[in-house]
This record gives sequence, C-alpha cells and structure tokens, in this order.
Amino acid sequence: MVAQDLLGKLLVRHTGGLWLVGKIVETEAYLGPHDLAAHSSKGLTARTKIMFGPPGHAYIYFIYGKHYCMNVVTEGEGQASAVLLRALEPVENISGRTCGPGMLCRAMNINGRLNGQDLMSDELFIATPEPVERFTIVKRPRIGVDYARHWARRLLRFYIKGNPHVSRP
Repeated sequence: MVAQDLLGKLLVRHTGGLWLVGKIVETEAYLGPHDLAAHSSKGLTARTKIMFGPPGHAYIYFIYGKHYCMNVVTEGEGQASAVLLRALEPVENISGRTCGPGMLCRAMNINGRLNGQDLMSDELFIATPEPVERFTIVKRPRIGVDYARHWARRLLRFYIKGNPHVSRP
C-alpha cells in the first residue's frame, strides 16, 4: 500500500533558494469514490479533478478557511485515490511544527499554487533516503472522518512507531 510505502521517504521542496526536506512519518490512505471519507466520494468536481487524474501528482486543498493539506495521487486515471501526508520529521531547513497536515504544509511552504504539481518536478518531489531506515509501522483509524460510517473505523492511518513528530499516537 502506497500510504505505508511513503513512510520514511523524504518530501523535498525547493522554494526561495532553499531546499526544505522532511521525512514522512505519518500518512492516511483515501481509497477512491467508494470510500466515504474521500473527497472523491462526491464525484468528479473542480476541486477533486486532480484526484481523478494520473498518479504522482499533488492534490492540495484548503480546509477550514485557513490550512492547506497535501495528498499524493496514487492510482491510475479515474480511480481518485490519494494519500494524505499528515506529519514530517524535519531534516533540513524546516522551522515550525510539522505534526499535522496544515502545519506540514505551512512549514514546507506548500499552498494551492502547487495543486496538480508533478511530484517528479524540481520544485516538489519525494525521494528515498540513503541509507533506508528500518522501522515499525502502526495502523490506526483515520482522524476526523467520523461522518464516513464504516469507513471511519478502517485502519487506513499509518505512522512510524515512536516517532515524536506524529500528530497523535
């Protein structure tokens, strides 16, 4: 599952002449239009069209009138599956908290301008660190999706056990 595979990878952002680097330590999977917690459950809209597009792009949205959240589109066109990046461990040039999707985006200077960004670009990408770290993955229900009936209880939130940057254990 891509949500688990992203753990331990590096999110890299080039902005203002700086390289911002954070290790992905927490994710949530959203499994397409049948997943009642996914934005795509409402169908193809102007907001969700990136989720329905090709994999490997950033789906970034604005929430609660004040936070951006970043997802990685993971499946083929029309599938509308994505992984929310919930928390990072700062590695390089990151100031501020990164233990929640809104704080992660703020610390990495990620905003709506990057919605649809190809994650193989020079501006925003995901890299594999060297050496690759070994860790234990914890599985929990997603956060804040109680409205999604049985989907709210699914173990689709993943994080690195014991990492102090996880949004909540």
